[in-house]
Amino acid sequence: MNQFLLAQGLARQGMLSVLLGAVVNTVLDPLFLFGLNMGSDWKFWACAIGFILNYAAYFAEIYRSGIQSIPRGQYEAAEVLGYTKAQTFMKIVLPQVIKRILPAMGNEVITLVKDTSLAFVLGIMEMFSAAKALAASEVSMVPYAIAALIYWVFCLLIEFILNRVEKRLDYYHD
Repeated sequence: MNQFLLAQGLARQGMLSVLLGAVVNTVLDPLFLFGLNMGSDWKFWACAIGFILNYAAYFAEIYRSGIQSIPRGQYEAAEVLGYTKAQTFMKIVLPQVIKRILPAMGNEVITLVKDTSLAFVLGIMEMFSAAKALAASEVSMVPYAIAALIYWVFCLLIEFILNRVEKRLDYYHD
């Protein structure tokens, strides 16, 4: 009798989880929320928009702080030389800003590479979730090691490129 009640309870719980899953998928569907028919690849677009908005805010803050770090005397010197505001920004301020913000930008680009593994939250198959599926099917840690190696090599490549750019921009010192 107890086994029957347990099976009946699990069946109800299963029905409840199926019903809850259908409600959540309906509520999160862009067609339901905004009236947008985005097709079957709406998860990709949601992920892309999320990353774009998030990192645009970070990059904007990095640029803002870089622009504010330029001493007022640079602007005054450009004014004395007769530069317009656009010339001042493009020829005097922007080169200094780029040199100053390059390390912070590099950190954010590397963080973006690592954050792409968060795409699995929307059900997008990305490299780490593929490694997880392979590790489960092969009962081996090798797919995790390969995924970690790919992440490491990619971040190392970004670091190498940014170091080269920083060395190239090292023609004057603060």
